[in-house]
Amino acid sequence: MMLDVLSSTARRARLEFHDYSPDLGDFREALVRGLTARHKAIPCRFLYDARGSALFDRICELPEYYPTRTELGILRASAGEIAERAGPAAQMIELGGVNSSKARILLDALDEPAAYIPIDISREHLKASVQALGAERPELEVLAVCADYTRPLTLPEAPGGGMRLGFFPGSTIGNLQPDEATLFLAAWARRLGPGSAMVVGVDLRKDAAILEPAYDDAQGVTAAFSKNLLVRANRELGADFDVAAFAHRARYDAAHGRIEIHLESLKRQTVHIGHVAILFGEGERIHTEDSYKYSLDGFRGIARAAGFRPAAVWTDPDRLFSVHWLETTEAD
Repeated sequence: MMLDVLSSTARRARLEFHDYSPDLGDFREALVRGLTARHKAIPCRFLYDARGSALFDRICELPEYYPTRTELGILRASAGEIAERAGPAAQMIELGGVNSSKARILLDALDEPAAYIPIDISREHLKASVQALGAERPELEVLAVCADYTRPLTLPEAPGGGMRLGFFPGSTIGNLQPDEATLFLAAWARRLGPGSAMVVGVDLRKDAAILEPAYDDAQGVTAAFSKNLLVRANRELGADFDVAAFAHRARYDAAHGRIEIHLESLKRQTVHIGHVAILFGEGERIHTEDSYKYSLDGFRGIARAAGFRPAAVWTDPDRLFSVHWLETTEAD
């Protein structure tokens, strides 16, 4: 692990960058393995190169994409109650801390937070985010961690004896299969420890007429985000995808409660990745991502199975989205 002190300016609080050099796996290996499988797929983690991350920021501002603005509204309305539950001198640990706009709402409400610990795999985006936050809040300990928060990691030592408060916004929990979500939350319950809590953003089940446009907008930004996987393969691996010969498809599967996202081949074609030739039939699809939606009781059941005790939950008036307060048990 490499530790980088990001600012040499005299300041009362630390601004550090702990780099665990997260291994995302080899893009070429994952692409070839996924596209030569019976059911073609590319892991969604490869969506977030620099261009993909910029496109996702644009998605969050689209009129069809309700999750971001709805969650922001819930957090603004509930921040005082969250802060009261957290108590003074809390250490806030954000999973996915590249865009800290949601974290700022809680940090502004918390009673003298002891530290902010954002964790993300996107190194340069994370550095830029924490430097901006450090400039705004020089009194706050900011201990950034470049790591994959789905894998084992050691949190940096932070000051104060307040509560450890995990923060996992954005409905990112929905990108995991329900059994994976249970294991993920169980790991974080252990990592946060007894007497801690976690605030989790969870998208709710609703009509396909609302869900599908959120993942297939009229401007085509989400389509560009999906197809950027192919652009990236051409640029980084010398592949020869005809990007225009693939279409973005997003469909809500009500039976499983999930949005399923694919790239569909519009014709019979062969794509080369180095010496590997991959045949696509017309209409054949590459699975790129799922996004699970939950009922309130459904997610609370997953939290219980993971070892949390669900307590408060906040929603918007239209019950599009939810923010959950989950508690770990006290030490014996």
